[in-house]
Amino acid sequence: MATVTTEIAKVIRDIPDFPKPGILFKDITPIFQHPNLLKRLIDELAVHYSSQNIEAVVGMESRGFLFGVPLALALDVPFVLARKKGKLPADTVEYSYDLEYGQATLELHSDSLKPKQNVLIIDDLLATGGTAKATQALVEKLGATVSGFAFVIELDFLNGREHLNAPVHSIVHY
Repeated sequence: MATVTTEIAKVIRDIPDFPKPGILFKDITPIFQHPNLLKRLIDELAVHYSSQNIEAVVGMESRGFLFGVPLALALDVPFVLARKKGKLPADTVEYSYDLEYGQATLELHSDSLKPKQNVLIIDDLLATGGTAKATQALVEKLGATVSGFAFVIELDFLNGREHLNAPVHSIVHY
C-alpha cells in the first residue's frame, strides 16, 4: 500500500492562475472524495500527536476546520475555531496581522482555551506562515501553549515554518 503522503500528493489538484495570474493553487478538495484516504490522513496525524499531550486542536478558518474537527475527535480533545473578525458570537480576543495587500484579523472565543493548555494548530496549507503565526499569538493571548502545527501541504520555498515558534509537521511538501 502506498504511503498517505504519496496518495495525498496524487489527488491534490493544481489550478494554474488561481486566485490570480501567476499563482499555482494546490486544491485539497479532492481528498474529500476519497473517504478512506481522508481517514488515513487523520489517523497518521493522530498517531503523530498521540504522545504529545495535546489538550485542544485549533483550526484556522476555513479549511483548518475540515481537518481539525476529525483530528480533535481522534485525539479526544476539544476543537476550537479561529475565525475571521465578526464571525464568532460570544466574547472574543482578536489579533490583526499584515497580508501582502492589506490586513486581516482573526478571533477566538475568549473562553475557548485555558491557561497552560497544550494546543495543536492545524490548517490545510503552510505558505508564508502569517495566518499560523497570528493564530499562535491568539492562543498565547489566552495563556495557552502552542505545542505544534500540523499542515496537509507545506510550500517549502516560502519558508513559512521559519516564522513559527513550535514544531511543524506537514504531510506533503512542495
